[in-house]
Amino acid sequence: MKLTLLSIFAILARCAAASQTLTGQWTCVDSGAYELCQNLWGEDNGTGSQNATLYSASGDSISWSTTYTWSGGQYDVKSYSSVNQLSANGMLLSDITSAPTSWDWEYQEISSDLVADVSYDIWVGTTPDDPGSNTTTFEIMIWVSTEGGAGPLGSQVASDISVGGYTWNLYEGPNTYWETISFVTTEGNLNNFSSDLKDFFDYLVANYGLSSEQYLQAVESGTEPFTGSATLYTSNFHVVVNI
Repeated sequence: MKLTLLSIFAILARCAAASQTLTGQWTCVDSGAYELCQNLWGEDNGTGSQNATLYSASGDSISWSTTYTWSGGQYDVKSYSSVNQLSANGMLLSDITSAPTSWDWEYQEISSDLVADVSYDIWVGTTPDDPGSNTTTFEIMIWVSTEGGAGPLGSQVASDISVGGYTWNLYEGPNTYWETISFVTTEGNLNNFSSDLKDFFDYLVANYGLSSEQYLQAVESGTEPFTGSATLYTSNFHVVVNI
């Protein structure tokens, strides 16, 4: 088939429409069940740049990437480009029957000095929404990757625990208004992660004082770079909260 100049422009237009790249300190785009956000909340702690690209979203699945280069402030997180499941909030933990999730991701580019994590950031509090506010009581992080010695807030409180089909070291520490608890993989990069978030909620209710009568405020998933350069590509991310 011979391509005319007009048909080439049409193909390029369709490709452009199929993806959307976000730049700037705080920009978001909704697609399907998700919101993708370019959140450079810690950029003042170093020097660099970052963008996030939405590729596709269908049903409860989304594909996206983020590319960044950061230097300086080696112990400070620079950003959290992430996706937020728009309907994964407002329910009591006691009402959740399951929360299946899967995440297929890879580093397409990675510098030798990269310090970063790939993680879920889950918010629980006394109100149905408004995560990261004075109504938040717990921030639950699930680190499916840690590079270059990146470590979570707080101190280690448990080691080699089995939750959700994987093994973790557990960290805990106070944050602004809430307690941050981080499950950090002991199995290396979990590039094809599949689990049930309810297992993590149940573990914290049984062992760390999380109340099942509080609300799930948000389920976010993304990456926190400290220093270095990388392109993180998610071919498929999926989470659903069932009640």
